[in-house]
Amino acid sequence: MKTIHTSAAPAAIGPYSQAVVAGGFAFCSGQIAMDPSTGDLIEGDVQAQTEQVLSNLTAVLKAAGTGLQHVVKCTVFLQDMNDFAAMNEVYARYFDATRPARAAVQVARLPRDVRVEIDAIAEIP
Repeated sequence: MKTIHTSAAPAAIGPYSQAVVAGGFAFCSGQIAMDPSTGDLIEGDVQAQTEQVLSNLTAVLKAAGTGLQHVVKCTVFLQDMNDFAAMNEVYARYFDATRPARAAVQVARLPRDVRVEIDAIAEIP
């Protein structure tokens, strides 16, 4: 098992790793809409936040030796399921060629009261 850390994505805000590589897969912790260079949250609608979340997730995957094209499973956590379609528009641009398995759920609250959080599992090529 190997833990992953990159400054190109926000540092973990608790006792966990950005990702763990084990058994040929990268298990990425949930990413939120935080700018890795400033630590500030991205304000705005769910689309703006989803863009940052997926940018952060891309950076973690790269540090783990893989990429979005190798993602096999994502979980999307939404503050409000009414944001599903708007989030999905951005998500579809990042996963245009490959479509991993996915679950999307509405939750009572997310870290730092963001609108969206996404985690992923990716194969290491």
